Parts: sequence; structure tokens; C-alpha cells
Amino acid sequence: MTEREAKIKIEELSAKLKYHSVKYYVDDNPEIEDYEYDMMMRELRSLEEQFPQFAVADSPTKVVGGAAAIQFSEVTHAVKMESLLDAFSFEELEAFDKRVFDEVGSVVYSVEPKIDGLSVSLEYENGLFVRGATRGDGVTGENVTANLMTVKSIPKKIDFNGRLIVRGEVYMPHDSFLRLIERQENMGEKIAKNPRNAAAGSLRQKNPKITAERELDIFIFNVQLIDGKEIKGHVESLDLIKSLGFNVLPSYKKCNSIGEAIAEIEKIGEKRGELPFDIDGAVIKVDDLRERDNIGSTSKYPKWAIAYKYPPEEKETVLTNIEINVGRTGALTPTAEFLPISLAGTTVSRAVLHNQDFINEKGISIGDTIIVRKAGDIIPEVVGVARHIEGGTVYQMPDVCPSCGAHVYREEGEAALRCTNTDCPAQLLRHLIHFASRDAMDIEGLGPAVLGVLLDKELISSTLDLYSLKISDINTLEGFGDKSAENLISAINKSKQNEFYRFIYALGIRHIGNKAAKLLVSRFSDIDSIMSATVEEIAGIEGFGQIMAQSVYDYMSMPETALMISRFKEIGVNMKAEETILADNRFSGKTFVLTGTLEKYKRSEAAEIIESMGGKTASSVSKKTDYVLAGENAGSKLDKANDLGVAVISEAEFEEMIK
Repeated sequence: MTEREAKIKIEELSAKLKYHSVKYYVDDNPEIEDYEYDMMMRELRSLEEQFPQFAVADSPTKVVGGAAAIQFSEVTHAVKMESLLDAFSFEELEAFDKRVFDEVGSVVYSVEPKIDGLSVSLEYENGLFVRGATRGDGVTGENVTANLMTVKSIPKKIDFNGRLIVRGEVYMPHDSFLRLIERQENMGEKIAKNPRNAAAGSLRQKNPKITAERELDIFIFNVQLIDGKEIKGHVESLDLIKSLGFNVLPSYKKCNSIGEAIAEIEKIGEKRGELPFDIDGAVIKVDDLRERDNIGSTSKYPKWAIAYKYPPEEKETVLTNIEINVGRTGALTPTAEFLPISLAGTTVSRAVLHNQDFINEKGISIGDTIIVRKAGDIIPEVVGVARHIEGGTVYQMPDVCPSCGAHVYREEGEAALRCTNTDCPAQLLRHLIHFASRDAMDIEGLGPAVLGVLLDKELISSTLDLYSLKISDINTLEGFGDKSAENLISAINKSKQNEFYRFIYALGIRHIGNKAAKLLVSRFSDIDSIMSATVEEIAGIEGFGQIMAQSVYDYMSMPETALMISRFKEIGVNMKAEETILADNRFSGKTFVLTGTLEKYKRSEAAEIIESMGGKTASSVSKKTDYVLAGENAGSKLDKANDLGVAVISEAEFEEMIK
């Protein structure tokens, strides 16, 4: 490779790695597998070693991935949270051992599993948990204390005086992850890709109540800082914090040689499929803390530790069938059925094929020998085709819904095919779950299990039927008595008086979420006004686009919608927005953007004050923005406001404005 070729390749790899680092660490939405990312990183590191003149200071090989998200205040770590150098062969581990020996001679190692989650620090002052933060870029992370408080296994008080900082990995157990994706499927939401992404996204929720619902857990794997207690080794430190009540790593072992360490790594790997959580490798560390100090660190990695990454397990099997499932929104999803194989400790025989584009890209035909692996060691996925069946043709999705026989269509810009029949039986349960959910009609006690029973017993066949249920229909069902049946009927009747926007959201109109429903009813105050509105009138709502407007118009124009709405009116469901009379409209016509951390208010509280005075809030800064209310660590929104010349006000100035 010439110098010019090396320079171009280094720049190309650096750009790709930086992009995918943001997708993984900040957005919690990776677009490539960990293995592909690791291989790019190895290639870049190798090229930089061969051509050091092209290695830059902010290269992905030298900088810890991740950054603090703007919705959380920043935390500067008292001790840098370093990353780990990866190894993919036992020869690389032996080379690591030689480097350590050259520095300090023979050492004792500790070996432990590498939990696949989100790294955090926990700080304690005189026994009280005072702050928790994500790793971020290793120097600065996000303050997620409120969300970490919801993790039950994190002790809120320990028997220790002085300052203590520990580092752990927040993860989502497999059972919790499966429950989460079942809820997401039932609600027609975007499905989490794997437990690691689900854990990271859950920990970054603005509402700690949502984090609490995600059933997160944590393993502590390091003492970052400790006052008033001398610790000589890593294993000793884990024993200590375990005695204080921390949930430490499930296994950690001292090894007197690299051979013993490799044997322990193999042992951990053999049990990987049996674990109730994900690991993506095992870690070897020099146990003695003084020896660690002598060995030192690079700008990114400690030189006294290394992470061995297990290769992804892939197996071949024969595709026997493709089943088509229909979701709440009518989306048709193809699922591969294949001869059972054992992967990561469990037997699998099915995997989602996503859509026709995915099938075309892989050239998948029934009868092909396909390659299957488990993404994140839990969800089976089809990697590709090993061998095509002779004379096979690429599978084509049906033109009609397999559940009801109605025509299917594909919207412009979308990959999924959708059923056109709103009464499609396959969509009914998920539509009912959405209708009764907390953000929609909020019918307490009417969860997926109860709705499933009501359907099985043929007590309901539509959302309208919910309002015809009687106590005598419910009290004979398993788990119900007279009182619980009475409570459920009461909750159903109570929902008739809900705010109008909840009903609009509960209808499940494509592209219309909770916020869009609020915008819609703020412009059209009753159902008749919405049903008679033109596409242009709906599209004129600030925050709406043409696709959303067309979706509302098409839904409201269907004859079956008119019939359903008339029946909801007869039942007595609220179809009108309450008229809001502003006692103070000083912010009428003004748009605010809130950014950074405010001292006296939560952002939601400040937004309520603005809206109560006739103003509006927006999520992004534009030329139409009148004021940017900036707290601490305001970030990119403040920069954009300054670039556009938008007025920036402090919290003190805001308080003057609302007096």
C-alpha cells in the first residue's frame, strides 16, 4: 500500500468509526454489528502503526467512544473511565502477557466476564449514594442519578465513611428484554435490537418512571476511588465492595499465568449461552494495583488489561418456510422457519426477515441453506445464504393480507407492506392494547393478558365492544371476582371523559403519536372539525408534515371511520377539547426553545408556564424561534441560537418575564 492509499484509507476508516461510535454510544442505535466495528478498529490501528505520520490526536484508536447527551447535565469523572484494548485470538493474549512481563516481570492476573451493557460510575459520600454518571468520553459523562436510583440492586446506603467511587455495567437481563420487546411489538413500537441497546436507551430516559419499568440491573467490576482504606489488589477490592452490599461480577478469579487465564476465558465462553444476561467477552487484568501503576496507560487504554472478544457463533441450516405475521399498524413481517439448530446454548428455529428488501438483498429462497447467528447472543438473525437451492426463486411477499385477504400496499419511502383493512383480525389485539394503554385511553386493569382473554371468550371484537361489557361478563373470568370486575368496568366508563387528544391518539392513526394528537385537537377542537378538515388545513399545523396530514385525512375519510365515530358518540366518549381560557396571554404568538439544566424548574414545568401564558415550545431552534431559555450545559441549541441571532435568555431573565 502506498502512502497516499494509506492516508485515504485511514481517513475513511476514521470517519466511519466516528459515525458508528455516535450511533452506538450516544444514539443507542447501532447500524453495524460489534464484530464489524471491532474489525474496522483493528484495521485502523494496524495502518496507524505502519504509517504513524497519518495518525491524528483525535483518532478513534486514541479516544474513548461516546459523549454526554445534551438532555443531561455533564459530570467530570474524578477518575478517568478508560476503554479496553480488544484481542481476538489467544496469540494476542500471549503477546499482551509478554509486554506485561517486559515491564514488571511475572504477575498474577484476574479474569472476569465482560458484561455487555452501559458503563457507569456510582459515587458515595459517607455511605450515601450521591451521584451516578455514564462513561461518556471517559472524562465527561451524563448525570443519570435519578434513573440509577430506580435500579433496585444499587445500594442507596452503605456502611462506609468517606468517599467511594465504583464502576459498573448496567444491563438488561434476558427475561426483562423479552418482556420489553413483547410490549413493543404489541404497541407497534420500534423493537429494541438487543439487550445492550435497550439498557442504554432505558437509562437515558427523561422520565425515571420509564427507566424503572425496564427492570435494569447492574454488576460492579471496579473500585475507581476509595478514601481511608488501603487496597492492594483487584480481587481484594471486589471482595470488599461485595461485603458492602454491591452486586459484583458473577465470577472473578486469580490466575498465576497467562495459560491459566486463557483456560478461565475458555470456561467462561462455554457457559456463555447459559447466562441470563449478555457478555461480549472476558477481561484479563493485572491484579496488583502497584504493578498497574508501573505499567501505566495510553491515552485510551490501560496497558495492564485486555479484553478477549468471543467470535460470533454462526451455523448453517435449511430454510423450510416463511411465515407472514401482521402487526397492530397492519405491517406484514416475514419470519423465517428453519430446521432447528443450537446457538449460544439454546435451540432456535425462527428468525425475522424484516421485509421484502431484506429478502431481495440476501436472495433468499425457501429451501436455501442459510447462515444464522444470535444478535447479542439472544435474538436469532439470518446473516445470509450459504447455498441456494437448485431452481429456487427469491421469495415474494403476498399481494393480500394472510389474515383477512384484503389488499396490501407499500407507502412511498417505506420498506413494509401494510394491510388496508382496519378490521383485520390479526391487528385487533394489538390495536386494543394500544387503545387501552396509559398514553391513550388509560384504562387501568385492561392489559394485554385481560384483552387476550376477552377476545378468546368472544366477549369483544372491537374497541367499541369494551363499552358494552358488564360486570357479569367479567366476574366469571379467571383471576376476577365481583370487586375486581366492578373496578374494571368503572375504569372503562371513566375513560369516556378523557381529554379529547387521548381518544385521537387511541385511534391508532398512522404517523400520529401522542404529541401530534395534542397539536391536532389544539387546531380542531372537536371530532367533526377534524373529519371535515382538508389535507392543506391539517398540514398547516405547526409540527405537522404532509405525510402526517395525509394520514389523518385518509383515516377520517373512510366510511368505516364515520360509522365508528358515530357509535363512540352514542356511547358518550368525549369528542371535544376543553376550551382553554388564558388568564394571562403575555406570550401569545411567541415560541420558546428550552435547553440545558435549569436550577429552579424542570424543563416540563417551564414549558407549562409558557403554554399557560399563551406561548408555544419547540424542540429545535429555527428562525421562527423567539427565545431560547438556556440553563447550564446548554450545548448545540445555544450555539445555533447565537448563529441565527435568536434572543437567548437566562433563568433569571425568564423569571422576570413571568412576574
